[in-house]
Amino acid sequence: MTNLGWYPGHMTKAVRMMEEDLRLVDALIELADARIPVSSRNPDIDRLFRDKFRILIFNKADLADPAENERIKEYFESRGQSVLFTDARDRSNSADIKRILRQQCSKKLERDRKRGIIGRPLRAMVAGIPNVGKSTLINSFIGKASAKTGNKPGVTRGKQWLRMDKDIELLDTPGILWPKLEGERTGINLALTGSIREEILPLEELAQALTEYVNGHYPGLLMGKYGGEDIGSIAVSRNLLIKGGEPDLNRAVRLLLDDFRNGKMGRISLESIV
Repeated sequence: MTNLGWYPGHMTKAVRMMEEDLRLVDALIELADARIPVSSRNPDIDRLFRDKFRILIFNKADLADPAENERIKEYFESRGQSVLFTDARDRSNSADIKRILRQQCSKKLERDRKRGIIGRPLRAMVAGIPNVGKSTLINSFIGKASAKTGNKPGVTRGKQWLRMDKDIELLDTPGILWPKLEGERTGINLALTGSIREEILPLEELAQALTEYVNGHYPGLLMGKYGGEDIGSIAVSRNLLIKGGEPDLNRAVRLLLDDFRNGKMGRISLESIV
């Protein structure tokens, strides 16, 4: 997995930009994917922001297993980390993030006040891996589509400051990955959730990995929903056939991957935090 040339060159530049912008921000809002709470956290972000206050947001929580969401919450809160779970399209989380930012940065605001610095907004950088919902989250906060969004990795490329409230500004950043993945499963998880190009691995291999995982961790789900437990039997059950009555594996693969990504397969987490 690490030798497939999946690390786009623009991400090296993005990391350098983030390093340069560290001095401009008071806090980090880090987005991860609730379905892959380990694989979707970039260790470079952890390293860069070790001295900054952080809010860790697990987005797409509405697609993840609720029991796993609860385990994630317990794990990070027991370590003193501020954690939120979101569907990035839902604006109701905005108030929680504003409250946490103001609360955690109150000492800094007080220092600024004593130094005569009045009215300077809190500034937070929004960071995470590609396709985790950063721009969608920002757009939901500010009420208009000011941050360009897309459903492919790497749509957001440039630097954008956006006002979340009269006293809070957000710096949107490109999604960044890291140069070396540890273990093939991390790459599979990132490809299944759309954070790296699905062309990196054969689609049938991705669908096979998905069905094996779901059968092992959610027994009976595929049989109940699709009438089969593997790509071939699902193709036959769903009448996805080619000339001669043979199963159309390509269409079955596409069905499974799309259904997983949009939640039609069910609320599924691909890994556990512990």
